[in-house]
Amino acid sequence: MISQNNKSGLRNPWVWGMLALITVVLTVNATFIWFATKGTRSALVERDYETGDRKSNEEMLIELRAKHALSWQTEIKKPQSIIMGIPTSYEIDVKDREGSPVSGTMEVDVYRASDASKDFTTSFKEVAPGRYQGYVNFPLKGYWELHIRVQRGDEKFSVATDKLMVAAAS
Repeated sequence: MISQNNKSGLRNPWVWGMLALITVVLTVNATFIWFATKGTRSALVERDYETGDRKSNEEMLIELRAKHALSWQTEIKKPQSIIMGIPTSYEIDVKDREGSPVSGTMEVDVYRASDASKDFTTSFKEVAPGRYQGYVNFPLKGYWELHIRVQRGDEKFSVATDKLMVAAAS
């Protein structure tokens, strides 16, 4: 007989199982909410995104047109393997639209998407007209990118490489 005085429902394992499931779900959701509000921010999002100096669409289009008008080409001589902690030599050739070497200054931003605190910039030296050489010492294993910036007078050109895999030292 079902009545409000019958306490046998609390002895049923299905009731206890449902209460445990509800408790687990609420605990997991509370943990996710805590991590979303109190956890550290991802390095993939710019830290000053809301307040940072962002370029307008017109400025971006002007830069893209200038880059297209230059039509500089880069050729990167990559090493066979890259090992963390060992300086790796890179040679980068830069030519203009006609195939003539571009002499100027080159800086390379070494970028790691998963940890912005490990990003750094290094300068490459011009060893021959249009040929730049430099060493990059990757401090951590994983995927890295090189963002190359070349400047000749007022002309600026930038290009990024594909991801590079850096292996751990054996």
